[in-house]
This record gives sequence, structure tokens and C-alpha cells, in this order.
Amino acid sequence: MKKALIVWMIGCALAAGAQQAEPVIFRERSFDFGNVQESQGNVDHEFIFTNNSGRPLRITGVKASCGCTTPAWTNTVIPAGKTGFVKASFDPRGRPGYFNKTLTVQTDLENGEVVLQIKGHVVSANGEEAQPGIAMGTLKFNTRYFNVGKVYTNREVVVRDFPVLNAGSSVVRFKEVMAPEYVKVQTPQQLHPQEKGEIRITYDGRKRNQLGFYTDNITLLTDDPAGESKSITVFATIEEYYPRPTPEEQAKAPVLSIRVPVVDLGRYESAVTIEKDVYVLNSGKRDLMIKALQPNCSCVTAAAMQNVVHPGDSAAIKVVFTPQKRIGTQQKAVTIYSNDPRSPVQMIQLQVFIER
Repeated sequence: MKKALIVWMIGCALAAGAQQAEPVIFRERSFDFGNVQESQGNVDHEFIFTNNSGRPLRITGVKASCGCTTPAWTNTVIPAGKTGFVKASFDPRGRPGYFNKTLTVQTDLENGEVVLQIKGHVVSANGEEAQPGIAMGTLKFNTRYFNVGKVYTNREVVVRDFPVLNAGSSVVRFKEVMAPEYVKVQTPQQLHPQEKGEIRITYDGRKRNQLGFYTDNITLLTDDPAGESKSITVFATIEEYYPRPTPEEQAKAPVLSIRVPVVDLGRYESAVTIEKDVYVLNSGKRDLMIKALQPNCSCVTAAAMQNVVHPGDSAAIKVVFTPQKRIGTQQKAVTIYSNDPRSPVQMIQLQVFIER
């Protein structure tokens, strides 16, 4: 009887610890808009969450990492077990190219801070909106970058089409394509003057078999007299796909919790290299696999002290920040990819002030 009571008490303590570790459950913590047309104005996304804290909660504020992102949120009390939202509205005007922004959500719960991420690629509005405006010789493209968006390592290939215009006065023929084995490129055989065509990119995440945001270069060889070789960068965000688990599956799954998702490294002189251990917890019932870590800056490195975290255990991620002549306030991030089926992609946000 006494032994059974002790087992019951330990079980209750573990359950309470798991609940405390994950009081706010977001369906996703990262969203990729893909290509965003600058000329079409703001794009929006809502992050839906469930109050898993066991008591009513209120969002006390949402801080965006950039003035280009306007947050909104449920401004009423959310009862236990009910859902709320955090909305991110991104303004692409004057911001061509790749973007990666964060929103830090603060609640009235202890350790109730959560970091959300939005990303994508802004396609600049050059010339007439219907016509590509970035010139590479006599050929014109919407952008120098092809963003294929989100690609999965365990699902079908992703196919995207990108427009190209022959703005010259003679026929341009496509002769050869050089690309990585996991990127297939289909081009028109030729384009007549003022003719518009499409370049089809087929990206195979299974062959890439890496997690994170990656860039690759492809080269198009043509007979364009204004420049035979066209070099284009391909962007892809590669993840592993997990179907939404049933309540029964979730009860047995690993659960990744970041103890302190926003880490203030403090103030340092520019010559100092800064190291910090950030701890993650597995509050689930099966082993948690840390599959990849990806900083968003070459000034940051991250390494997991162990890649397998057993249920109820925690593990350190060593983060190293090297200023590299940066000064002032720095905001960087490390993205964690794991086998948590409910939230496999999460982020640690770093803040540091570097003195002159």
C-alpha cells in the first residue's frame, strides 16, 4: 500500500511538472509565407494556441523583432483548456529578399514566454507588376532568388514555377542547367523576343536529407549574347513532416520544452566570445531526439550536449556568440528541430549588447 502511494505521488508530480513545462501549446511556432509580393501589401498569419496551464490566462503583450511586423492577439482572459490566437501582420514594402522575424509572446503565467517565427521571401515590384523586372542579360526574372518554401524530408517533392521574360530582340536558347542532385530544373527550350515562359524547380527534400533553412545555387547556360550564364539562388526551408497526433498518441509522445526561450546574454566588450548553456526538457513519455540545430547568423554556433533526451530529463545546448565586429544590441536565434510531433520546430532567441 505504501509503495503504491509513493508511485502515485511520483506520477502526479511528473504530470504536474509536464503541465508546468508546457502551459501554452501552440499548434505551430514557425510559419513560412513562401513568396510574398511586395506590391500586394501586408500578409497575415494566425498562430492558434491552447491554454494548458490549468487556470485562466491572459496575454500581457507581444513584442515583434522588427517594426515591419505588427502583432495582434486575444485580449480577453482565456479559460483553461480553451484556445486563443496571436496574429502576425508583415509589411513587405521596401523589404525585398529573404526575411526571418520573431514575435515574443508574454503571458501572466510564470515562465509563460513563447517565441514565434515568421519567414519568407519578398518579391520586389520592379517595372510593371505583370512583367519580371530583374535583368540577367536580356532575360528578366521577378527576383534573383527562387524560394520554394517549405520542403519535407519524408513527403513528396515540391514543385514551383518561376516566370522568365526574354526582353531582348533575338531568340534566347537554353542550353544546359547545373544544379545539385536534389534540385531538378526545367526550362523552356527557347524564348522569342518579348516572350514569357516559366522555369520549373522540383526540390526533393528526401535527397537533401537535412533540416533547416538552406540556399543552393543553380546555373542556367544560354546563348544570350548579353551574358550566357545566369546564376540563381534557390531557398528552401526543410523540415520533417509529422501528422497531428491523436490525444492517445500525444499522451505517449516526446514533448520538447525550452526552459528559457528568450536568453539575455548581457553586456560585453566586442572582443569577448560569449558562451551560454540553454536547457531543454523532455516532458513527454518517449525519447526526445534533437535532430538539428540551426543558428540564423554565422556569429552563433550551437551544439547539443546530448542528442537523445529521455522522458523527464533535461539536456544542455551550448550556444556560442562571437561578436565579429558587431556593436550595439544584437538579436539572434537558434532553431531546434526535434521529433516532438506536436511542435517539431522551436526557437531559442538570444539578446546581447556589445559595447564599442
